[in-house]
Amino acid sequence: MRAVICCLVGLLALVQATTYFKETFDASWQSRWVVSTWKKSDGTAGEWKYTASEWYGDKEADKGILTSQDARFYAISAKVDKPFSNKGKDLVLQFSVKHTQKLDCGGGYIKLLPDGLDQTKFGGDSEYAIMFGPDVCGTSTKRVHVIFTYKGKNLLTKKDIKCETDQLSHVYTLIVKPDLTYEVRIDGKKVESGNLLKIGIS
Repeated sequence: MRAVICCLVGLLALVQATTYFKETFDASWQSRWVVSTWKKSDGTAGEWKYTASEWYGDKEADKGILTSQDARFYAISAKVDKPFSNKGKDLVLQFSVKHTQKLDCGGGYIKLLPDGLDQTKFGGDSEYAIMFGPDVCGTSTKRVHVIFTYKGKNLLTKKDIKCETDQLSHVYTLIVKPDLTYEVRIDGKKVESGNLLKIGIS
């Protein structure tokens, strides 16, 4: 899988928004991001590439990070500089992704990680609070994963949220609301919603 993460926008509040993390991947992006050594020892870790990819409007302005090798694992993380709380406010996780080739099997996720994580060891088994993003594998799996961790258990919504599978850029947005509901948007359009108390129930 090759995917370009064009713009990772982490934690926002919708009304009177406070931006806790925003990434546009300018030339200084490496000073903020830590590439994990996960899977490096067994030779299955892929290399990130900073590029505008094959199609772009403005070569410099449209740069992002590209998973440059097929059939590899990728993990990269950046810190939120200041403490935050979403008590009484909406929490928004949003990022854009573009699959630059016809995707057979792969996923592109954003995870909200705990403070204190050793970023050099961030990997598939690392603890997280929220995991969100598209997953494609074969003809049967083409969905958006929405997973919340509660009391040590990863709770995946059973709702079948279809993801985009073309080679264009798409923006994925997860909104978690104070009334314990959530909403998923793709390219600004609401595609699913639900109650956090019913996550995992179809």
